[in-house]
Amino acid sequence: MSVTSTMQLAVGEAFDRRDRAGRALADDSERIARACHAMAARFRLGGKLIVFGNGGGGADAAHIAVEFMHPVIMGKRALPALALSNDAATVTGVGNRQGLAETFAHQLHRWADPADMALGVSRDGRCASVLRGLEMAKTLGLFTLALTGGDGGPVALSPAVDHVLIAASDDPAVVKEIHVTTYHVLWELVHVFFELPGSLGGEPANGVTA
Repeated sequence: MSVTSTMQLAVGEAFDRRDRAGRALADDSERIARACHAMAARFRLGGKLIVFGNGGGGADAAHIAVEFMHPVIMGKRALPALALSNDAATVTGVGNRQGLAETFAHQLHRWADPADMALGVSRDGRCASVLRGLEMAKTLGLFTLALTGGDGGPVALSPAVDHVLIAASDDPAVVKEIHVTTYHVLWELVHVFFELPGSLGGEPANGVTA
C-alpha cells in the first residue's frame, strides 16, 4: 500500500471516529431537548449556570460560561453563568485545606441558589471533584447536567445527575471535540425555547440582551 493510500485511510478513520460519536449523541436528541428546556426554564426564573471541570474540562467550563454571558450572535440575550475553575486562588486554597475533590462542592455550597443549574464536564466521568460538585448541587436543589465521555463512568451512574450527555468514545480528542459541539447545541436550543412562544410561560426574570 502506498504512503498516499495509507494516509487517506488514516484520515478517513479519524473522521469516522468523530462521526460515530457525534451521531450517537445526536440519537439522544430527546434527552438533549429536555435538558435545554429545563435550563431555559431555570434561566427564566432568574437562575444562573454554574460550570466546572478539571484541566481541559476547566477550559470548556470557561468557554461555556462566556458563551452564555456574552453571546457571539448579536441580539441573543445574555444569561448569567460562571465557571468555578476560573478562580485559581480559590481552587488551590480549597484543595490545599480540604482536598482537590472538594474544590467545586465547596464553591457551589457558597455560590449556588436553588434556582441555579450545575454543569459538570469530565472527559471520562471519573473526576472525583466533578462528581462531588454535582452531588452538592443536587443536595442544594439545583438542576444537574454532566458532559462525559467513554462509558460515562461514575458520573453517569450517579443519582445526583439529572441528565448525562455522553460522547461515546475512548479517544480524548474526539470526546473534547464532541463536547464543544454539544455545549454549542445546548446554548442554541436554550435560546430556541426562549424564542418559542408559550414554551416556558410567564415573563423572564432576567431578559437582558447582548
